[in-house]
Amino acid sequence: MFKYSLVGYDGSDTSKRAFELAMAVARAFDGRVRVVSVLQVTEAGADACALMMADSGMARARELLDELKTLQPDAEALVDLELAHGSPGDVLIGQLEQHGCDHIVIGHTERGALARWLLGSVSGDVLARAHVPVTVVR
Repeated sequence: MFKYSLVGYDGSDTSKRAFELAMAVARAFDGRVRVVSVLQVTEAGADACALMMADSGMARARELLDELKTLQPDAEALVDLELAHGSPGDVLIGQLEQHGCDHIVIGHTERGALARWLLGSVSGDVLARAHVPVTVVR
């Protein structure tokens, strides 16, 4: 079945559930999970954010791995972790080709129509553009 699931992780309840589902799939099919946490950089703050990420990237990666291990104790053995910056949908779609992921698991948070129109929906963007199966967790 799926050998390499990609999870977009932002610490929300739905992203935690997406991670837990991807881990269950990895265990069932002797696969792995690629967890990507995306920092969305605004135009005005791009330089400051880049400097901040360079300074704290390793510390944030350790914190994130520790958080994942509290959810799933065997996470370190099955997870490839990456911190990235950019548009979450673009980053996740780019990960497919770069790393050969064959499945995406992503959380979906309900927002009102106005917020969806202004901010977009990462899960909707990924669903529209992915060329691999996508599981949306609510």
